[in-house]
Amino acid sequence: MVARRAAAKAAHTEADDRLLIEAAKKDPRHFADLYELNFERVYAFIASRTRDRDAAEDLTSDVFQKALANIPRFEWRGAPFSAWLLRIAANAVADWSKRGRREIRRGEDPPEPSVEIDMTAVEHRARLFSLVTQLPADQRQVIVERFVEQRSIREIAQQLGRSEGAVKQLQFRALEKLRAQMEGANG
Repeated sequence: MVARRAAAKAAHTEADDRLLIEAAKKDPRHFADLYELNFERVYAFIASRTRDRDAAEDLTSDVFQKALANIPRFEWRGAPFSAWLLRIAANAVADWSKRGRREIRRGEDPPEPSVEIDMTAVEHRARLFSLVTQLPADQRQVIVERFVEQRSIREIAQQLGRSEGAVKQLQFRALEKLRAQMEGANG
């Protein structure tokens, strides 16, 4: 199922986008297809700028809510639908950053996240997220807990009821598999 979804995303064209958008304009239930095709890209874009998992999840949700609410007004202007979503995401990140600075109001302001859209980096990160979901369950769990939730090897081992060496081996195998798939995708 995951492989079939990934293949469908790879073969997706602008004409497909147009059909999906027209369907979503007529019936909002069809927006789910656009969400599935673009979720990883939008989440990767936001996560790379916020460096905060909870904020990235909340902002990604906000982006798709805004897109759904505004889909009737969407017009083709020579850019893919994903570019429209990433513009909404960039604005959401900028607003989030401004809210954070207003809340701090003391000391040095945090650096403003970049709102420039580097499509290559976004696509790279989205591909990586997609590949992580395809890992065997135990490897995927170690990668998510280690790099997303930033848990130590010891914490993961305790949670899984495995030795630290076993967790390190799972992590190593997962990273090697991800590296090989990313290098294969980049030619």
